Amino acid sequence: MPKAKGKSRRQKYSYNLNRKRLYRSARRRAAPRIACSHIRHAWDPTKSVAQNLAEMGLAEDPNKAVPIPKKKLLGMEVESNGQEQRKKIVRKPYVVNEMEYEASLPEKKSNTLSRDLIDYVRYMIQNHGENYKEMARDEKNYYQDTPKQIKRKINVYKNFYPEEYKDFIASLKQEKMDVQ
Repeated sequence: MPKAKGKSRRQKYSYNLNRKRLYRSARRRAAPRIACSHIRHAWDPTKSVAQNLAEMGLAEDPNKAVPIPKKKLLGMEVESNGQEQRKKIVRKPYVVNEMEYEASLPEKKSNTLSRDLIDYVRYMIQNHGENYKEMARDEKNYYQDTPKQIKRKINVYKNFYPEEYKDFIASLKQEKMDVQ
């Protein structure tokens, strides 16, 4: 198939195009991307970023919000400019309160194993007990895991679900007693 006409030619630079103006207008239109839902709902698009954050009681610049204290120079204290910082009026304190509450909640443990891995480990333990070499030769060992890899998978299962593992081992012992 032939190439499209004009594709092999060099692209010419357009000297008449004002790229600064294009870039500025694109930047002005784009609203800031806000990840936190509390801030997003309290955001006022007619105000600047600094004004919005000041109303919520948040800092725009962390260096200004928590200044580093100046050290003593040669035994003498450096005096401040004498300017007292103006107290900022926080009109939307609920934003900070909600964020603090959300941060104080305990994290959920998201350690889970796939259902396939759990079934694989249970099958191996049920049929072979603690014999890892025999597990490696089993026909259900599709991924051809070595005995050490299988042992590691079983240990991961033990660590993630200790109560479930104990119940499973207890049920296996009960089955053996019922068979005998």
